[in-house]
Amino acid sequence: MFKSYLKDFNNIGYLSGSSSIFLMFASQAIWWSFFQIWLTSPTSGLSLSASNVGTIFAVNSAVTLVLMFVYGAIQDKIGFKRNLLIFSALLIMLVGPFFEWVYVPLMKHSFTIGVIIGAIYLPAAFLATAPLTETYAEKASRIFNFEYGKARGWGSLGYALATLLAGFLFVINPALNFWGGTVLGVLLLLSLILFNKKEKVAPVELSDNSNVETKGTPSPSLHDLLVVLKMPTLWIMIILTICTWTFYTVFDQQMFPSFYTQLFSSAAEGQKMYGILNSVQVFFEAVMMGVIPFLMKKIGVRNTLLLGMLVMSIRIGGCAITNNPLAVSFIKMLHSIEVPLFMLPIFRYFTLHFDTRLSATLYMIGFQVAAQVGQVILSAPLGSLKDNFGHSVTFLVISGIVFVATVSAFFVLKKDNEDVYGQSFSPL
Repeated sequence: MFKSYLKDFNNIGYLSGSSSIFLMFASQAIWWSFFQIWLTSPTSGLSLSASNVGTIFAVNSAVTLVLMFVYGAIQDKIGFKRNLLIFSALLIMLVGPFFEWVYVPLMKHSFTIGVIIGAIYLPAAFLATAPLTETYAEKASRIFNFEYGKARGWGSLGYALATLLAGFLFVINPALNFWGGTVLGVLLLLSLILFNKKEKVAPVELSDNSNVETKGTPSPSLHDLLVVLKMPTLWIMIILTICTWTFYTVFDQQMFPSFYTQLFSSAAEGQKMYGILNSVQVFFEAVMMGVIPFLMKKIGVRNTLLLGMLVMSIRIGGCAITNNPLAVSFIKMLHSIEVPLFMLPIFRYFTLHFDTRLSATLYMIGFQVAAQVGQVILSAPLGSLKDNFGHSVTFLVISGIVFVATVSAFFVLKKDNEDVYGQSFSPL
């Protein structure tokens, strides 16, 4: 396994996809990992209620879901070109100025306008760009013949390192987190331009599978992009995503940070510990991104996805039954296997059962857009539930819904050898 990692460093597609994911996730993590804490903190943030935070996340998600459909369709049309990623990197570079000179003043003096303006910029620069970067790396993995999970692991590593740094910067001055995003955005732009030139002259290293699109494969038509909405299998994935990943996202992004930091004697101590814990957890997540593909080859795509859903339910439910910081920290570490157990097989599920030419659109609609739709619907109600009944009740409700969805998925998910319309899968 170690030799295969070293071999990948001679693969221009692997280097390109890995660097893009690493810098994209790092540029977002350095401010996003503390965004919910910043919004609710009375001393170093905006001191907003859980309901207001839910409104912000819901509106952001509403715009994000539209942009992800647009981004996915555009990327499928332009194939392997990096134009859209370069455009997004230009927006990422503006995160520091945007927060300091636009977002903060608006949120303090006109909450509604601030939410609207933020919902235009944040999805365009970050929330819709992160999955776009993932789909680009996944396409590169099939064109240049490397494991997607290895490249995606660099995204987790970038997130881990940036989160560790963010914890210390936030205590000094939260504005440093946003300006750190600007610096990383500049590095991302330079990386995209550099590898864009190298990829144009690089030979394509095709895998043996004949059902993998190449740079010369015709791009999907508008009819192809729209017809996916008529697929019953896609709607099953949409419903499962809303009932699992969406509830997990609301829990992890809008509730867990403030829940965890409140377990300590002071806000500053909690924020530092959260930054360290989040960084360690995501570092192990990066390692597991390289390990889970081997597990998936052993037990299959469907079984790996079901296992990820089960771990998700256990982790959320575990946080509902204890307020001990050490215990919660150990439970949080389940995230390091939960994310790769869910993300990698769901991507492979789409490329297994659907036309691979539509991978970006399918991933955007069937997973990312579905998750955002769920957040639009659920963020404010779950925020109100937490305000009225507290963390424990809310976490138990979320955990129970995810568990029911997991049991349902056992009966509705297609087996790996059933209806294979994309890239076939052969377990070891």
